[in-house]
Amino acid sequence: MENKTVRRNLYRVLRKTGVRKEDISLEASFQDDLHFDSTDWTIFTYYFETIFKVDVEDEQLKKLHYVNDTIGLLGQTA
Repeated sequence: MENKTVRRNLYRVLRKTGVRKEDISLEASFQDDLHFDSTDWTIFTYYFETIFKVDVEDEQLKKLHYVNDTIGLLGQTA
């Protein structure tokens, strides 16, 4: 999948999770900048797996600290 398409779809996932568009950047921290809690992670995971058609293990999710980390995760699961 082309990097521009990945970023656009990742933006869609974050917006569906409830993240404000002005808060979205590849350098944003899920914990500090986006203030993700367990509910946000559940919603994010659902949309992430649905839109990207991947299956993500909980251990892989625990390694995600920044939005940019999800692009690396897609490289591992593809």
